[in-house]
Amino acid sequence: MNVMANPLSMFDVKDNVALITGASGAFGMVAARILAGAGCKLVLVAGNQTALDEISKECTDMGADVTCINARPATEEICSDLVAKAVDAYGRLDILVVASGMNKVAPITEMEPATFEAVMDANVNQSWLLSRAAARQMKKQGDGGKIVLMSSARGLLGHPAGYSAYCASKSAVDGIVKALGCELGKDGITVNAIAPTVFRSPLTAWMFEDNDNANAVRAGFLSRVPIGRLGEPEDLAGPLLFLASKACDFYTGHILYADGGYTAG
Repeated sequence: MNVMANPLSMFDVKDNVALITGASGAFGMVAARILAGAGCKLVLVAGNQTALDEISKECTDMGADVTCINARPATEEICSDLVAKAVDAYGRLDILVVASGMNKVAPITEMEPATFEAVMDANVNQSWLLSRAAARQMKKQGDGGKIVLMSSARGLLGHPAGYSAYCASKSAVDGIVKALGCELGKDGITVNAIAPTVFRSPLTAWMFEDNDNANAVRAGFLSRVPIGRLGEPEDLAGPLLFLASKACDFYTGHILYADGGYTAG
């Protein structure tokens, strides 16, 4: 096919098999909707069964073939099993999206070491273990694959409100992306990350409200966002589809900041 004559074909992921962890969370649900709408076969993983059922039904209603797994990718064995179940269900794995993770906010003088370790485990260790399990399968298939991790603008920038664990964890995720981008490139496996700033979600809904507190916080934040608004879920659609498709074949080891220009200034 002449790609230049049909450039949209580069973004075609129809019938690709995508494993999404944290599928009941803010970014995971967005990723599930985007890839369902693009025609992927989905393996959705989440620890919240009720929320998992809801996003599964939504994607099924969109016409997607969906397999659900109620689990958290907390150990090497679970991560390997998730990939194995994706292969059992659909015969292969083309796309991994790691949307699972957590944040615990506290000043460093008050944060317990166990809290720091829990954030690092959820955001760093699990990203590494899932990437490891997916890479093994993709290398076995022999025709490449796409790994998309979840970073944050806080992997690049600090934050004054008790984000020492979160910032450290996202910086580490960025390091994994760069290292694996170099390591797996020869196998045709691209490894990249999406790094959002504030996006509309159940956790950030208060920032979108019209009251004195929300207005003051939002104004302070928007003073550093050149686009002049907070992020919406659909702002993640283009970056994710790009990173999950053939359009990304020559792009690896990158952190794509979905931030309205926040990190540019």
